[in-house]
Amino acid sequence: MAGPIFSGSMTALITPFRQGEVDEPAFAKLVDWQIMEGTDALIPCGTTAESPTLSHAEHKRVVELCVEVTRGRVPVIAGTGSNSTAEAIDLTRHAQEAGADAALVVSPYYNKPNQEGLYRHFKAIHDASDLPIVLYNIPGRSIVDISVETMARLAELPRIVGVKDATADLTRPWKTRAAIGPDFMMVSGEDATVLPFMAQGGDGCISVTANVAPRLCGAFHDAWRAGDYGKARDLNDRLMPLHFALFTEPSPQPVKYALSLIDRCADELRLPLVPVTEETRTTVRKAMAHAGLIN
Repeated sequence: MAGPIFSGSMTALITPFRQGEVDEPAFAKLVDWQIMEGTDALIPCGTTAESPTLSHAEHKRVVELCVEVTRGRVPVIAGTGSNSTAEAIDLTRHAQEAGADAALVVSPYYNKPNQEGLYRHFKAIHDASDLPIVLYNIPGRSIVDISVETMARLAELPRIVGVKDATADLTRPWKTRAAIGPDFMMVSGEDATVLPFMAQGGDGCISVTANVAPRLCGAFHDAWRAGDYGKARDLNDRLMPLHFALFTEPSPQPVKYALSLIDRCADELRLPLVPVTEETRTTVRKAMAHAGLIN
């Protein structure tokens, strides 16, 4: 038994913008800071990165820059998903050429494929590159749900190595582990469920909150791995208001505001996303103060 390929605190990175363009210096500084703060892996060009609004050239450049700045210090799991299988194959092949360690591939959105369509989509991407592939199951955004049975079928392919589970169904980690086994990586994609997810056999979290609080998120996972569940619970309590605050409006609207408060990026998004309301700003500031991130 080799165990899961990745584990711990993994950050679903935002993409900083300035005057409408990708802010490469801010992104590079964010990547370096994340590593210094104890993040275990980095995910560029996922949902939190506003990937639907990135051009293909921008998407590929962000992955390249993440790999360049990381310099092998932590794994880079590049977001390469699309509702077009051919486009996902192109982005996955590029991620491999850029030096990423794995690809995070979201379920096709809008098309609403059935389970056979999902299987063939992920298998085609798997067969087109040599990268390990982490499935990204997020029915709330993609409408479709990768069933445990389809996931078990996909796990028979040698480079389908795990799942980012954003279903918020806390029975899923147990069902997945029972169907596939302990080597298949299971990470939460819902920050607020991470503690019970870990208790059901999870291996970590691909986190939005870790953009803002990488040291605290890393400390939570360190405590869990060390068996210090009391400390893990205390850290979870400290972070929970922030987990909720960062999803009071569509992500990454609140997290970009939060990062602007600690001078990590401008509070700038691309339409159709917009800056948060004053009410959400107050909620975010209070949650960050509760976590000890600002005064």
